Amino acid sequence: MNMKKVLVTCPPMLGMFEEFVEPAKLLGLDLVAAKTTQVLSEQELMTLLPEYDGWIIGDDPATKQVFEVGIRGRLKAAVKWGIGIDNVDFQACKDLGIPITNTPNMFGGEVADVGIALLLGLARKTYFIDREIRNNFGWPKPAGMSVAGKKVGVVGFGDIGESLVKRLGGFDVDVTVFDPGVEGDKGYKYVTRHEFPRGVEELDFLVFTCALNKHNYHMLNADVISKLKQGVMVVNVARGPLIDEAALIDALQCGHVAAAGLDVFEVEPLPASSPLREMPQCIFGSHNGSNTKEGVRRATHQAISYIAEFLNSQR
Repeated sequence: MNMKKVLVTCPPMLGMFEEFVEPAKLLGLDLVAAKTTQVLSEQELMTLLPEYDGWIIGDDPATKQVFEVGIRGRLKAAVKWGIGIDNVDFQACKDLGIPITNTPNMFGGEVADVGIALLLGLARKTYFIDREIRNNFGWPKPAGMSVAGKKVGVVGFGDIGESLVKRLGGFDVDVTVFDPGVEGDKGYKYVTRHEFPRGVEELDFLVFTCALNKHNYHMLNADVISKLKQGVMVVNVARGPLIDEAALIDALQCGHVAAAGLDVFEVEPLPASSPLREMPQCIFGSHNGSNTKEGVRRATHQAISYIAEFLNSQR
């Protein structure tokens, strides 16, 4: 069998890489692990890609320039691992004749679980208490916030958003959903629909679960933040640039926003100089919401199947 070389730059897949090598070989693929913990630069990608037939993409800058250089070499197909596609120029792939797809609806439940964990951690200050006990030998007893009876806004009603709304059904809360691309309440009778940012002034929590596109970049900006009630808490398990981070930092510093649970940021990894690091009321993740063994297996086997289909159908 003529093996096709496939570069893998997706960190969750790389974390379980050896598990996928042999199944891929059965499909004629020789998987090669990139040396990365988050993303490769455009220059690094342009150096590497011409040597590969396929590419399983993480959150790397998969730009037109990168693809153009890749196809001057051996690159013939790509798959974006996971749901989000904002870092990939799909139009460039179409123009260049490169077959490409992503792996949607793979781990809405996993990301929603992290969203719930962050929301509860903020409400009850569990992460703050843990840090004080571990790092400062403290025994703090801060008063938290009861979740029942509160109003939760959810931005996005796709796979992740619906999974989050489903989980919120057990918390005795009112849920407002914002998503212009989805109609109705999907049968969740505790859901109210609004056009963002209508009604945000009533929310106790605002949770972002939507995809990033050119229309919603910095949708949570200083103007919208000014409409939020004093003491609101913000959670983002979607994409960092949905939030104007500088505006959120200002609101956190003055106390208008009480706390934030962020699994994603505008710049990743979070810069050492970020003022967010000095805010113990906040909880941070490493853009790791989808990363469970079960979820990684589902998405990876799907990605391998797609890239094998693309490459093996070409002469």
